[in-house]
Amino acid sequence: MDKSLDCNSSNSHENLTNPTVVNPKSREILRRAETGKAQDTSYGTTNGTTNGFANGSSSNSFSPLGNMNGEHEPLLGGQGSSILHPEPGFWRHVFINTRSSPGTNNPNPFIRYPAHLWNVTKVTLLSSWINLLLVFVPLGIIAGELEWSAPWVFTLNFFAIIPLAAVLSFATEEIAGRLGETLGGLVNATFGNAVELIVSIVALRAGEIEVVQSSMIGSILSNLLLVLGMCFFLGGVYNMRGADGNGIEQRFSSGAAQTTSSLMTLASASMILPAALYGVLSQADEDNKKASILVLSRGTAVILLFLYVLYLYFALRTHKKLFEPEAPDAQGLASTQEEQEEEEPVLGPWAAAFVLVVVTVIISFCADYMVDSIDALVATGKISKTFIGLILIPIVGNAAEHVTACVVAVKNKMDLAMGVAIGSSIQIALLVTPALVMLGWAIGQPMTLHFETFETIAFALSVLVVTYTVQDGKSNYLEGAMLLGLYLIIALAFWASPADALGKD
Repeated sequence: MDKSLDCNSSNSHENLTNPTVVNPKSREILRRAETGKAQDTSYGTTNGTTNGFANGSSSNSFSPLGNMNGEHEPLLGGQGSSILHPEPGFWRHVFINTRSSPGTNNPNPFIRYPAHLWNVTKVTLLSSWINLLLVFVPLGIIAGELEWSAPWVFTLNFFAIIPLAAVLSFATEEIAGRLGETLGGLVNATFGNAVELIVSIVALRAGEIEVVQSSMIGSILSNLLLVLGMCFFLGGVYNMRGADGNGIEQRFSSGAAQTTSSLMTLASASMILPAALYGVLSQADEDNKKASILVLSRGTAVILLFLYVLYLYFALRTHKKLFEPEAPDAQGLASTQEEQEEEEPVLGPWAAAFVLVVVTVIISFCADYMVDSIDALVATGKISKTFIGLILIPIVGNAAEHVTACVVAVKNKMDLAMGVAIGSSIQIALLVTPALVMLGWAIGQPMTLHFETFETIAFALSVLVVTYTVQDGKSNYLEGAMLLGLYLIIALAFWASPADALGKD
């Protein structure tokens, strides 16, 4: 009997150790026992022991928590790692990777949706170094709610809107990058100057028509002179000499430059004519003159909006070749392809739209506080409304575009830099300003195209200088310095003028 038991025990041991005689179930148990020590991905693994089973061996039939033998899927969807023992680079992927985050593909919705929310937040915050200024957003809102002094409220919300504008620009580009060239161009045209539009709408509702008009002129001047001048100057300095050591000029599409310059001249005429009509009607009473200017401004606004739509159709459909940059040479073709791959959209369309809506709401709050503090700030006598609208507000809305245009100019992509600078000016002159005139008509505010006389003259002269500068399709650092010098002269003139000295009469 004992001998029989010994024989059975010996046969059982032989069956477990000899793979040629074990049954399939025993072979699977043996395989898991041998490989369990090398796998440390099971839930509750500590020092090679898994849930009380020594030597790393366990079975699904004995585990109360399901699959525990190295086949358990990690919480955040990683492979070969656990929460307690993450794979190398896990936390870098969580906090620094600007393309994705762990857990976004997890089948568990309680993991997937928070992971998606974190990924959208992280990618948005890491989209630009300007986002470091987002710390001013809560400070600006708190200052407005607690009614701090006007300089503090204005300054904090001023710096708060700058990074919000950068985030808004990032979300817009993410949406436009997925819609194709035509729809993407329309989205960029609509949201490219969203910050100026939001600030102007808030100011228009508050009756600050002078601030609205100054901000429109200031946005155009900052793009035509400051941004374009910086692009020409920095691009000319960084690309000053060719391979032979001689000085060279940067090139861009002269056809597109002439078309956009013609549109800017038209916009200039649309702002000069109301001022001229107002001067001609000097014998009429004030009410009749204002009524005539309103009729002219509203009719002109409709015409400008139609011309802007026609310009979009011209640039995006029928004459796209005219606005396309020159084909890169063989040396730059590889780098261009790599940059295009790197610039692929990161956020999905719904995520980008969510960011767009949230940031727009926050900007409206900050703009509301900033506009409400303007009157009290001007009352101190240290700054005028014209200077605020002409110089400061455009800097807020265009900071992100300024940086982008300068970066691409340094990379010798002048067609793109011209599109950012002059294209944004056309949007302000032919889309945003007429739209504000129509909005004022709808809400009962007498918003017109009759700008202050000195603003109108400065705008007309700036358009004239830019037209002569870009008509040859070439640029250099001297032309950039000229444009910057003109902008500084205009800014100095508005800074030196007393707060109540400028008027429309």
